[in-house]
Amino acid sequence: MNKRLHLFISDVHLGLRAFDPVEREHRFSSFLYNLPREVESLYLLGDIFDFWYEYKYVIPRNFTRSLGALAYLKDRGVNIFFIRGNHDVWTYNYLRDEIGVVMLDELDIVDIYGVSFCLGHGDELIGDKMHLMLKSIFKNRFLQKAFSCIHPRWAFGLAYRWSKHNRLTRGGDYKFNGKESSLYTFTKNYIELNINNKIEFFIFGHLHTPGHVELDNGSNLYVLGEWIHNCDFLEYDSISKKMRWIDKKNLDYFKK
Repeated sequence: MNKRLHLFISDVHLGLRAFDPVEREHRFSSFLYNLPREVESLYLLGDIFDFWYEYKYVIPRNFTRSLGALAYLKDRGVNIFFIRGNHDVWTYNYLRDEIGVVMLDELDIVDIYGVSFCLGHGDELIGDKMHLMLKSIFKNRFLQKAFSCIHPRWAFGLAYRWSKHNRLTRGGDYKFNGKESSLYTFTKNYIELNINNKIEFFIFGHLHTPGHVELDNGSNLYVLGEWIHNCDFLEYDSISKKMRWIDKKNLDYFKK
């Protein structure tokens, strides 16, 4: 059986205490356990967890099924790659050391059998100054070490209370505006600055709105969907070199 499929997923938000979190993790872990044997690699492009922080000996609870499913896939020979999002920016070495996940840069170029992909979560490309300021605080090494001094009981409690008041819980709108989007502007500028190194596919998450725009040079910009209410993701076939959208209507991926 030829391993030829490569999947791109973001914004599962495991642990978000809204919109039936138990059902969401069951759906995601079931999806992982039932991936077709043709799947060669799985790219997780950020905000897989609504909150994640690693202490030296402690990780958040509630993700047992999903972590077990990822370990099962790795043992089955599936290559798993992870890019940090704004909600799981504090993912350090646990997934790498315990499961064998490969941690990618927050904006990374990968080659899949001669085809170039530019991958990222996308939140830092939107241009929101307040968001960028918060992200720089979260990534500050001194502040990370200071946060580690707080007992997990209080640190995780604080994070979950924060989560209750974010825009996801309040039902805030996310929208990909096609050629009006900052992600499109970034992609267009990137192409102009790297004219001799064509990227076939730019794939980002964060906006929770599945979308696709083809650029003038033939490159393709894709924005992934979310798993809170839906589960839109991408499947790339490295033999046919075709990309297609998958959602929960595809029974091959969502077996009961």
